Amino acid sequence: MKQRLKIKLAWALALGAAQGVASADPIKFDFKDPKKVNNVVFLLDAPLESINGTATGVSGTVSFDPAKPAATTGKIVLATGSLHVDNPLMKEHMLGAKWMDTAQFPTIEFVAEKLTGVKTSGTTTTATVAGRLTVKGVTKQVTTPIRLTYLKGLLAKRNRVPGDLLVLRADFKIKRSEYGINAGNNEEKVSDEIELKLRVAGAAPH
Repeated sequence: MKQRLKIKLAWALALGAAQGVASADPIKFDFKDPKKVNNVVFLLDAPLESINGTATGVSGTVSFDPAKPAATTGKIVLATGSLHVDNPLMKEHMLGAKWMDTAQFPTIEFVAEKLTGVKTSGTTTTATVAGRLTVKGVTKQVTTPIRLTYLKGLLAKRNRVPGDLLVLRADFKIKRSEYGINAGNNEEKVSDEIELKLRVAGAAPH
């Protein structure tokens, strides 16, 4: 009888532990980076000029479960005022009313809605993410490949506090004409197609 009770107790403890693991909450990662290492690179390669720039005003949060990466959700926000090119006059025009109009539209936002084709190998997950991209008040559906790298316990190496990191990498293209960014003008110098490269890390302190 005692042996049976021990076996039942062992099974109950094991089941409870398994349920605890299964019901673990996703980890919430904060992408606001005081070090301004997080960045978005943009390229407009027109016939007469090629414009390269960066933006470091990244914020937002992403919920990620290492056991269920397909359930990833979140939002990445970019401050349009942080868009930068080296040419001062070009930067002034870019941030002005005819182009990005940063005074009226201070942010660009991407809301992740669904991940498909999810594959995980070691610490890295690859997938296709579908979501809503909002630029200058215009929202469109965007689908792009994405790579997520979960770095458990490595936040201390970046920010000197214990915790985890989630690194997101994505490359995709949009057209400025679809978002009302001075559509149809100066396309010989400013390409309609904009290439975007996202390289950002989110922190989850313990």
